[in-house]
Amino acid sequence: MPFSIKKVYLPEKQKAFLFVIREFGLTQKEAQRHIAKGRLFVDGEAMTNASSFVEGEVEFVVFEPASRGLKPTNVHEQFVVFDKPSGVLIHPQNRNTEYSLIDELKAQFGMDANIAHRIDQETSGLVLCARNKQSEIDIKMMFQERDMKKKYLAIVHGEFKDAITIEEPLLRKEDTSAIVRMVVKVHPEGKSSKTYIKPLEYFKDKDMTLVECSPYTGRQHQIRVHLFHVKHPIVGDPIYGQKEEDIVRFLDREILEDERKQKSGASRLLLHANELEFELYNQVHHIKSDCDFVAEAFRAM
Repeated sequence: MPFSIKKVYLPEKQKAFLFVIREFGLTQKEAQRHIAKGRLFVDGEAMTNASSFVEGEVEFVVFEPASRGLKPTNVHEQFVVFDKPSGVLIHPQNRNTEYSLIDELKAQFGMDANIAHRIDQETSGLVLCARNKQSEIDIKMMFQERDMKKKYLAIVHGEFKDAITIEEPLLRKEDTSAIVRMVVKVHPEGKSSKTYIKPLEYFKDKDMTLVECSPYTGRQHQIRVHLFHVKHPIVGDPIYGQKEEDIVRFLDREILEDERKQKSGASRLLLHANELEFELYNQVHHIKSDCDFVAEAFRAM
């Protein structure tokens, strides 16, 4: 497990954030963020005020990444790209998360390396990661300014006949529904969202279509919701296109693989981040996944 607890005895009183900075080599901002997240304990209780004083025996939760051997597909001086398998988290959900992609990145390239964007846990494919703090700022700015071109592959239910551009606003809004934890929906009060969808191959025996998806915006679950909205939900999607009681059971990890295949068509979400194209430091990069997505998708059905 990447998180461990370090015990330290402080003979003299000192401010919490100064102790964390000196003892663990963090910046002031990092120390304050870790303390705010409840990672500093005094007498067994979390201290969240970074300016409070600490003394005696204290405990601090530290992240110690451990590799499981996933190698990046592209390594450059300022960034690396991983081809993430479906099921691997980008970041730990909590201190009990045993493994995520950030483990691989920091274990192989150091603690200053960071992931620059996210894809869902069940989505496979390319993830761009910065190797240092400056490239992290520059890469995240690319995403913010929409200078990053991304293409995804998905297998959807039904025959998707013609290329279309879907422009529907997306909203994530808490309400009384039991499925509030995950669901995003098309709603006039939502944020503007745009996705171009192009059919590539129709599998008549399965009544499914391989499509290429190009999102112009980067809203949460954008491709999944847009495809569901046009009545072609992604095969294997346990959220969009399912009954509410089954969504809740999936989120509570109560649906087994065979039942999930029967209800959604596959044991995983059949969505894959396939291409990235961007310009960084006056050089254009066009990176394509080496994964045989269709073969993997059929194995999951």
